[in-house]
Amino acid sequence: MDREFVDLRTLQAQIREGIGDLFPEKLWVRAEIGQWSPRANGHCYLSLTQSERGKPVAEVRAMIWKWQFPSIKACFESGTGQTLQAGITVLVRVQVNYSELYGISLFIDDIDPAFTLGEKMQERKRTIERLKAGGYLEMQQELCLPALPARLAVVSSRTAAGLEDFLDHLSESGYAIRADLFEALMQGESAPESIISALETIQDEAGYDAVLILRGGGSETDLACFDDYDLAVAIATCPLPVLTAIGHERDYHVADMAANRFVKTPTALADVFIDIFAAEDARVADFGVRIASGAQRRVQDALRDTEALLARIRLGLHRGTSAADAALSRTATRIARGLDARLAAENARVTQAATRLSRGATAKLHAVEKGLADAVQRLRFGMNAVVGAGVSDIALKEARIASADPRAILSRGYVLVTDDRNRILKTVERVGVGSRIGVRFSDGALRAHVSEVWREDGNQEKTATA
Repeated sequence: MDREFVDLRTLQAQIREGIGDLFPEKLWVRAEIGQWSPRANGHCYLSLTQSERGKPVAEVRAMIWKWQFPSIKACFESGTGQTLQAGITVLVRVQVNYSELYGISLFIDDIDPAFTLGEKMQERKRTIERLKAGGYLEMQQELCLPALPARLAVVSSRTAAGLEDFLDHLSESGYAIRADLFEALMQGESAPESIISALETIQDEAGYDAVLILRGGGSETDLACFDDYDLAVAIATCPLPVLTAIGHERDYHVADMAANRFVKTPTALADVFIDIFAAEDARVADFGVRIASGAQRRVQDALRDTEALLARIRLGLHRGTSAADAALSRTATRIARGLDARLAAENARVTQAATRLSRGATAKLHAVEKGLADAVQRLRFGMNAVVGAGVSDIALKEARIASADPRAILSRGYVLVTDDRNRILKTVERVGVGSRIGVRFSDGALRAHVSEVWREDGNQEKTATA
């Protein structure tokens, strides 16, 4: 039976016409950027997605033409302070397109930065509501800094803006405040996890009085990590007081809300601790003034009491009898005589000690001089013995060298036999009949041809043949 049908191309053309009739104008679409692929040719290819309960429910291909992409990207990033990239929810103006070969796609010619900012604010609001519901925003407020927080754990990047200002300001104060750096990423998607890891490391180490999170100025994108929910929970549940100094004067992040205290700049955070020590310094100085004032009053009271007592004594002496005067005079005389005797005895003892020291020093000097003379004499004898032994050793070695001289050996009747290459022959194994050999005597040498060779093997002699 014949059936009615259309070919695929015709069907695709009808779909394209239907889509064109359904979406004749551009429209705004809310979606999340999925895949993101700017190309070298200038075009930007991407995908737009939508998820519900963490599962994707829609996805479509999209692109931005190269003559529009730079201006769209610059407008979005200047308006939102963040990079246009995958993972961002955007409101885009699109023209729906259908291709017989590639299917449906969207051509993007505008992105609304205000919408993305609103999305970020909504996400921040939801994070704050979750923290409030869990009671996390009050936890750090229950902790107090110690009276003198002298050991601080600083979470920051070694190159973070403001860290050097903080350390310099703390050092210039002159107070003994120690600040140990625990390095962490301070911007980007990995920053919350890195800061949480640093907080856990600090808690494993004992002795810190407070934790400081420092990060100088930056763009809203750079500082967005400090609105992270998990980071705020880690700050809130830290057993040590956490103080933050993040961003500019105008910045206020979720991490600041969860902290025990926040200030605007790293230098202001250094002032928090400097002011604590300065206040304690002033309190101690005030105690010193009060103690000195009280002691001065006590001394003045004692002086007044002493003067009154002396006045009464003078009055009693004036009214006393002549016998008392005589007794006082005799007492004074005895004291003076006793002092003279003591002084004379001390002078005599000092003189004797000086004499003994002088004699002892002289005797010790003579003993040292004699010891030096004996040492010099022993050294002289020792050197003579060493030199004599050296001379004898050199003479013995010269005799051994002379006795080993080949010329001396040849003079005793021995000869030196060499082959035709002037190599010394020590065995007949290297000589055959007809070989040319050299024979050196003490007074000359000769060349010879070998006509016969034999070797000794035990007590038997064997003649070798050519």
